[in-house]
Amino acid sequence: PTLLAGDFVARVASGPDNFLTPNQTAKALEAGPLMLEMARRAHQGGVRIAFGTDSGVSAHGDNAREFALLVRAGLTPLEAIQAATVNAAEHLRLQDQIGRLAPGMAADLIAVEGDPLTDVTELERVAFVMKGGVTYLD
Repeated sequence: PTLLAGDFVARVASGPDNFLTPNQTAKALEAGPLMLEMARRAHQGGVRIAFGTDSGVSAHGDNAREFALLVRAGLTPLEAIQAATVNAAEHLRLQDQIGRLAPGMAADLIAVEGDPLTDVTELERVAFVMKGGVTYLD
């Protein structure tokens, strides 16, 4: 799922700069909680969750907030990270190319200061980025 889309429209609808019509506002305020509940039920039912990132709604750079939303939906921080890596690769049928750190696999790496298994929002504060062997943020 892309929980960030529902969360974003709900925050817009409840914020001081709400530009939505009354009907849109009502729907937006329902969307976020319903999407979280849907993800929670899917997870509890054993559905393998894959990370959604390209909602076309929220601002670029906010994508990592999806981790915290997945945790709010009942995933552990590790399960949320796996949703963005190995699970996403499997859903795309690219598990032999991406999704884990292993010899011969393509990998983009990030590093954070803290422990995302303790506080998944650490993934929103990236300190290091490497893509294709090239460092972009250090």
